[in-house]
Amino acid sequence: MLSVLFTISTFSLVSGSLATGVPALSTRHAPSPQHDFQLDIQSVCDQIASAMSNASQVFFPSATGYTSDNEHALLSSSETSACSVEPGSTQDLGLILQIVGKSRTPFGVKSGGHIGNRGFSSTRGVQISLARFNTFNVITQAQTVELGPGLTWGDIYERLDPYGVTVIGGRYPGVGVGGLTLGGGYSFKSNEHGLAIDNVVAFELVLPNGTVTTVTADDHDLWFALRGGGNNFGIVTKLTVKSHPQGQVWGGIIIFGSDQLGAVKHAIAQFSSKVTDPNAALEAGFFYSSGEVIPAVTLFYDAPQPPSGIFDAFLRIPNQQQDVHTRSYVDIVKNQATPSTSPVGRTGSGHYCGFPTTNYSLNFLDAMADQVLQWGSQLTPLNEGVAIAAVAEPFGRGVFTHGTPSAYPPDRSRVSFPSILSFSWSNSSLDGIMARAIRESADSLRAAALKDGQDVEHAAVYPNYGLFDTPLGDMYGKNVPRLRALRRAVDPGDVMGLTGGFRF
Repeated sequence: MLSVLFTISTFSLVSGSLATGVPALSTRHAPSPQHDFQLDIQSVCDQIASAMSNASQVFFPSATGYTSDNEHALLSSSETSACSVEPGSTQDLGLILQIVGKSRTPFGVKSGGHIGNRGFSSTRGVQISLARFNTFNVITQAQTVELGPGLTWGDIYERLDPYGVTVIGGRYPGVGVGGLTLGGGYSFKSNEHGLAIDNVVAFELVLPNGTVTTVTADDHDLWFALRGGGNNFGIVTKLTVKSHPQGQVWGGIIIFGSDQLGAVKHAIAQFSSKVTDPNAALEAGFFYSSGEVIPAVTLFYDAPQPPSGIFDAFLRIPNQQQDVHTRSYVDIVKNQATPSTSPVGRTGSGHYCGFPTTNYSLNFLDAMADQVLQWGSQLTPLNEGVAIAAVAEPFGRGVFTHGTPSAYPPDRSRVSFPSILSFSWSNSSLDGIMARAIRESADSLRAAALKDGQDVEHAAVYPNYGLFDTPLGDMYGKNVPRLRALRRAVDPGDVMGLTGGFRF
């Protein structure tokens, strides 16, 4: 999940609506709400409730647990399930998979609930919440930490802080462990230590047939597939990950006026082309506001102070707001967002759409800002609550060298950056229009990258930023046949085909 998109409340106002008659966006993952269908699912919910041990619990509509289990960061990502279940043991989760598999009941699996695509971690069938899989165990001698997918990254960093260590994970505090890691997982520290998947030592996995296994590097195929392949191969209930020493860091957010857009773009281009220090990281966003493009950056350096020259170009530019200083790692992550500054959030709709980039040249940054201005101007008359943003994430050329072959990225010998568009709005009748608009904008930026001489024709889209209709080949490239074959071998009954996400 992108951090800087959630930092600026002035770009997240929800106001106004204009009915257009456009039907709400649906996906192939959302089952039909027919009456008989719901009755069948109700009987499955009752069967699950009877089969569960005291460690687990099934909730029905109006229960507090049901509400939290179904709630997502965006209203457009949420659905109304027939029931929700919080398994408290791998054995109970295995029983649930056996029951939904045998009855062919659609289900959703939710970790943090920050996916932007409806039906990917939500359902109208049985909603499985991983909230009770909240293991947290620091193994000092092995320099590892055991984490449950029900935890969020902000909580993890805070609990690790007294130990003087951290792990490689999300840059936004409310993002869940499970989804981010299984999709790849970029971090402020990825230049130093790779992606989240490059720092996993073992996965505890409930297979589609309900049995429980531990997957390590010795399990060649599943190890390859789980690292970036999402939830195609079962449900992960615990991750053992490497820990790294962590002291004070330097960084924070700077918001500039629209009159400084040119200077900020020059600074981004300079950083992207010249800075090779693995301790340095940057996120740079362009936001639409009242007919203008507002630039903002998040600076990060993994030490109490950065060497001179790395961020000087940004610090020299006059700004409207700055919060850059020496602080703890947990503080810089938690300072990225609060619930009140989430764009639209649980009361509105939103989409993310990734587009690969290999060079943040000045020409390409111009194209990114132009897309924000174009779509902000075009869509705001439809809904005053529209928020449009494009964010650049320049990483080092060695970011993929820290790990072994994995589902994502499909080719570690070529580097591309996980740039992202974010469109959010408050009028749900615009869902279809917005989905088409963000896809068109991403296609325009890919064309701009090609025109800029970038080698992005076959560059991989980051799965965690993938819009719901992103082709598998765009994310997993040459790995798709292998992943499909493994999926058939691991899940011959197509149990995981009953849940949402990108399916092999």
